[in-house]
Amino acid sequence: MATDTHRAIEAVWKIEAPRLIGALTRLVRDVGLAEDLAQDALLVALERWPESGVPDNPAAWLMAAAKHRAIDRIRREKRLEQKHAEIERALESTRDGANDRLDASLDDPLGDDVLRLMFVACHPVLPPEARVALTLRLLGGLSTTEIARAFLVPEGTVAQRIVRAKRTLAEANVPFEVPRGAELEARLHSVLEVIYLVFNEGYAATAGEDWMRPSLCEDGLRLGRILAELLPEEPEVHGLIALLEIQASRTPARVGPSGEPILLLDQDRSRWDPLLIRRGLAALERAEALRGADGPYALQAAIAACHARARVADETDWGRIAALYARLAERTPSPVIELNRAVAIGMAQGPAAGLTHLDAIAGEAALRAYHLLPSVRGDLLAKLGRRGEARAEFERAASMTRNDRERRLLLDRAAACASAEGASSTG
Repeated sequence: MATDTHRAIEAVWKIEAPRLIGALTRLVRDVGLAEDLAQDALLVALERWPESGVPDNPAAWLMAAAKHRAIDRIRREKRLEQKHAEIERALESTRDGANDRLDASLDDPLGDDVLRLMFVACHPVLPPEARVALTLRLLGGLSTTEIARAFLVPEGTVAQRIVRAKRTLAEANVPFEVPRGAELEARLHSVLEVIYLVFNEGYAATAGEDWMRPSLCEDGLRLGRILAELLPEEPEVHGLIALLEIQASRTPARVGPSGEPILLLDQDRSRWDPLLIRRGLAALERAEALRGADGPYALQAAIAACHARARVADETDWGRIAALYARLAERTPSPVIELNRAVAIGMAQGPAAGLTHLDAIAGEAALRAYHLLPSVRGDLLAKLGRRGEARAEFERAASMTRNDRERRLLLDRAAACASAEGASSTG
């Protein structure tokens, strides 16, 4: 029973933590303190809920517990009496009707605490890499390990960025608000990047048992849609939401009955969500109408649209996809983009051409720990009939991934290569 309750607490925390931290930041005006208070509330829940059960409104319960902890801290820490007195009055004034206020803040897109929290975490006072890492931590619910893998940097580096970012925000007394005018535009790129990474972590989880984390995809979509409402004339916002909508449309077809991953070319496209596809294509048209066709997210959305428009995998316009990746590589040079371009070249021009392009970038430092490099290489080698080499690449990729589902998929592909190789030698 206690185990079930702990699982329920973990699920509740994944859903409510970003909203809780956002609401607390609005009250205490300190991101670091807000996260500490939220963690304190979680500890209280872990102590009490196994006996009392999960409350009907866990978000409000956690909020109330966090407020009590805040008041306790304020009363203990007398060295900042003036500031603490202001915070205490704000907390006390919100004690009554806390549930209604919390619900209202979550439902009101223009006054969304989560969105405000994202803009605080993306404040220019922080270096770009710290903005992204902190926002992923506070709003995406990602561990420092997952963030490190997303950026292909050491975990300790990410941890230091987050600690320093919180300290910098507190020292700068950054206001908890959605910026306006020119300041909003200046901070938009980082916000878009964070939303994309939050969604992508849900779309293809870097670690754990599940192939996907739909709640993170939903958070990314929600924040992207809010931004599209706030900035209707900004093409890259529409480019990003177009990409996310089209990617999300594949969700029902990406996982099999037992949770196993199904790769793009093997998916039943009749299960793709047509409403999300239409929304995505409409957003892409909007971005293009605003002269944003060459924006990084609009280009990725155009690639996704090529897949969405193909009724079956064989109808995919791989030549156009390869050309779009070439434009994207010019716009935002990246080894990962070149890796994806190699896949498209392999589909459009044949596996030998794809392998040639892939081997040209294989020495890039950023790809050395990236499991998709040997995975893609294994796929191209298998298509060329070089099954022994392909098997070794799939096994290497399996040893590098931290997602259990993906590891099994790669090992299955390695086994299939070994089986085919054995049958060939026997024959």
